[in-house]
Amino acid sequence: MALSLSRRTEKQPSQFERASDGSMSLMDHVRELRSRLFIAAIGLVVGLIVGFIVSKGVFDILSKPYCTLPSSQGVRPNGTRYCDFVVLGVGDPLVVRLKVALWVGLFLGSPVWLYQLWAFVAPGLHRHERKWAYIFAGIAAPLFIGGGSLAYFMIFHSLPWIMDAGVLGQPTKLEVSAYLSFVTNMILLFGCGFEFPLLLMMLNFTGVLSARKLLSWWRVVVFLCFAFAAIATPDPGPFGMTALAAAMSLLYFIAVGVAWLNDRRKGRGKEMYAGLDDDQISPLADERVSVGAADPIEPPTPVSGPGTIDGPTPVERPRPLDNRFDDMT
Repeated sequence: MALSLSRRTEKQPSQFERASDGSMSLMDHVRELRSRLFIAAIGLVVGLIVGFIVSKGVFDILSKPYCTLPSSQGVRPNGTRYCDFVVLGVGDPLVVRLKVALWVGLFLGSPVWLYQLWAFVAPGLHRHERKWAYIFAGIAAPLFIGGGSLAYFMIFHSLPWIMDAGVLGQPTKLEVSAYLSFVTNMILLFGCGFEFPLLLMMLNFTGVLSARKLLSWWRVVVFLCFAFAAIATPDPGPFGMTALAAAMSLLYFIAVGVAWLNDRRKGRGKEMYAGLDDDQISPLADERVSVGAADPIEPPTPVSGPGTIDGPTPVERPRPLDNRFDDMT
């Protein structure tokens, strides 16, 4: 009785420990993936519901750069002013609200579905890899928020110039779906662009690239930043492109500085052959030894003595197949 009670009270390994030591079967991994996808879907649905409730307030914030323009103001019959958009389809207002709710739901539900994703992947990583993943994830979120904030600030200043520089020569009313796509694409692009230095830091911390190598590419990186901003930015004006490229270049040099500190902490660049060129001749003395005739090799002697066998041992005849395997194999 005491033995059975002690067996029951033994601490069973957790699901994380089973996944880490490889004791989980393939079907157990599939069941775990199914359960985590289900929990992530619940988090997204809850975030979508909350996003639908607050979608009007979020849309008011996103439409503020457009609503500050004099051409966007409309007047109701009672004399009150409102922000007027052009609506082309019957269901466009509802579609716009659902799009805003989806974006808000993804943002609010990100702690749930990101945690489920991390909990499924983390058992396959080492302890130090999980530690750096926590640090990089903590840096990625502020960088994305900073990029989105910069995009919102640039929309405020670039939208009047874009509308004034057009063929009409003055600001006009905008279609609501096109305006929402323009704002969300700007925020998403700036947020993803700010993650570029984090990728360089990951390559440095994993030992793929050194700070000296990263700094040697600064001309190419700055050019690629401006080329990427010019091609990918939906803002046709020069303000958004310049702001994104300048911010990415600044973050690149900050990443190089962090990589230099990391190389200095780990002592990289102080190896024996770190300062030598690949084509440099070795300074060691060249000792040349003439090759002569090979020494004769004596023939092998047979093994003899007490306890030795002069001849090969005969091989036992194999058994028939019927007697070699059991019923299972």
